[in-house]
Amino acid sequence: MNASAQNSCSSIRIRALLIAAVVLISCAYFYQGGGWNQNSRFDLVRAIVEHGTLRIDAYHENTSDKAFANGHYYSDKAPGLALLAVPVAEATRPLLRVAGVDPESARGLVAMSYFVTAVGVALPMAVACAVLFLIALHLGSGANAAAFGALALGLATPMWAYSTLFWGHAPAGACLVFGFAFALKLRRNQSPVRDWWLGLAVGLTAGWATVTEYPAAPTVAIIAVLALGLVWKDGWPRRRRTSVGIAMGASVCIALLLIYQFRVFGSAFQPSYSYYPAGAFPWMKHGYMGVSYPRIDVALKLLFGCRRGLLFVAPVALAAPFGLRWLWKQPNGRAPAAAAGAVAAYYFLFNASFVVWAGGWSYGPRYMAAGLPLLCVGLAPAWSNARPIWRGVLALAAACGCVLGLMAVSTTAQPPDEFRCALVQLFWPSFWAGKLSLNQQSMLTISEDPTGHAHGAFNLGELAGLHGLASLIPLLAVWGLAAALWIRINQAERLAR
Repeated sequence: MNASAQNSCSSIRIRALLIAAVVLISCAYFYQGGGWNQNSRFDLVRAIVEHGTLRIDAYHENTSDKAFANGHYYSDKAPGLALLAVPVAEATRPLLRVAGVDPESARGLVAMSYFVTAVGVALPMAVACAVLFLIALHLGSGANAAAFGALALGLATPMWAYSTLFWGHAPAGACLVFGFAFALKLRRNQSPVRDWWLGLAVGLTAGWATVTEYPAAPTVAIIAVLALGLVWKDGWPRRRRTSVGIAMGASVCIALLLIYQFRVFGSAFQPSYSYYPAGAFPWMKHGYMGVSYPRIDVALKLLFGCRRGLLFVAPVALAAPFGLRWLWKQPNGRAPAAAAGAVAAYYFLFNASFVVWAGGWSYGPRYMAAGLPLLCVGLAPAWSNARPIWRGVLALAAACGCVLGLMAVSTTAQPPDEFRCALVQLFWPSFWAGKLSLNQQSMLTISEDPTGHAHGAFNLGELAGLHGLASLIPLLAVWGLAAALWIRINQAERLAR
């Protein structure tokens, strides 16, 4: 490898790390407090760490998102995120003791919930944005176009809000990006062992998306088909090796999920959503677990509505289908474009088919969230092939999404259902009045936080003593520094050429 190629590889790595750092800091800067969804998962983490059990009996009063079976309460969520968070929680406890904080005190538990969210949710999404940058380069986009797509995903779509919450949507979407990336690496035929390892990686990463969020199951098949499609022309030896690897990786995830469900509920094939207490969530009895068929009126609201419309909170997403269409026309881009489009389309149809399509207290179309990362595969080619005037439009659309996302994560990523248009009724007036970190629900139990309002949301600027909009200054400074570094890298590359 000559010096120019080495410099180019080094530049790509630095750019990818810079993107990951910006997204990670932007997500970890905010702590959103408690809520049924995150409390349910955190209760499972605590049950495992503190009592070595899967039962959340000691904590269940802080959430209604819970299952009841055999006289005990359990989290109603797929276990993937909680299981990954357990090592983080275990590592946090001795660190808190070193810092002079009792890990079982209210302060220690809030710190633990912050770190498991930062490491278990924000970090995977930050890495996924960096991987999306590398995918865009692999598919033919330039560095600036690839960065546009990656940063738009992380900061200009509802994924920013979901990456600040201990929910499963962001890590599930990140897993799908990782599986997609490993599948694309199969395009190069290097060695039999490499085929098997890449197949295994595809099965493990895409499969873990289902362990994290049950609805991800069909997308695993889509990514597996992509991987097999990329090796199909090379004959049966590569097909077999890749298939075996994928099957083994997916089988590990399936086995873990089935064992968990059997240990908890006594039935390996009944998901946790089958065990709600009597009278809880009656809509889950409609269709299959609340899923029936796509409704046109709901589909339109998911795209254009003020309450949950994707294009309302992330207008840059409108460019993604055009980018995927351009990618489809390229000889090496047809399979990736088809797979990315299929995953995004599945989540859109799934959300439009769900009885409670609005998804409770959430920002944007919650049940579409895990499909957003692969939808954003289309943003880099859209930027690359846009005329200068349309690039300006794309930049403006991304900036609008980023500002709206900043308002949401600064005020609350969980706007109550009483707001039919949270942007107008809640985010805008609260943000400009400097009323930030509005959610004061706690992730603690009632006995640990009797008022339920003492350990709610905060941002790191507020912890440093800043108030109102001034608390966002450190984050904006990080963005400015990152932009300056990016410009300097571009200048260095131009001089090198």
